[in-house]
Amino acid sequence: MSDQTLSEAPGATQDTAVVVSRLVSHPIKDVWKVLLTDEGTEALLGPGGRLGDKGQGWQADDGTHGVTRSFHPLEQIRFSWHRDENAPATLVDLHLSAEGEDRTKLEIVHDKLPADADRDWLTEHWTKALDRISEDAL
Repeated sequence: MSDQTLSEAPGATQDTAVVVSRLVSHPIKDVWKVLLTDEGTEALLGPGGRLGDKGQGWQADDGTHGVTRSFHPLEQIRFSWHRDENAPATLVDLHLSAEGEDRTKLEIVHDKLPADADRDWLTEHWTKALDRISEDAL
C-alpha cells in the first residue's frame, strides 16, 4: 500500500507526556491490519521490535524494551517502554481513530515520563516511528 500523509501535528509536550500524531489516507481497518504485522510493529518499535500478546515482553535491536499491556482492536495498542536496561518504565499508547471512511488519525502518547526525560529526543523518536508506519508499512 502506498500512503500520502495528509497532515502532521508537531510533537506536543505536556507536563508528563510527549504527544505526536499523524493523519494517513487509509481506512482504520487497513492501518490496524498493518500494525499487527511484523513490518508494522517494527515500524513502531524499531528494527527487531515485535509486540506479543498482553503481558509478553518485547525488545528492539536498539535496546529499547517493554511489555505489551493491551490491544483494543481498531482503537489502541499500549505498551511499557524503557529506553535502555537502566531506564525507568514509561507508558506508550498508540491511539487510532477513523477520520471519515478513508483516513485514520494515529496518535502516540508517551506518558509517565520522569522529570529529566529528553522530550525533544522522544518527540523525534515517535515522529520517526509515525513516518515509518505511514511511509513504509502502509
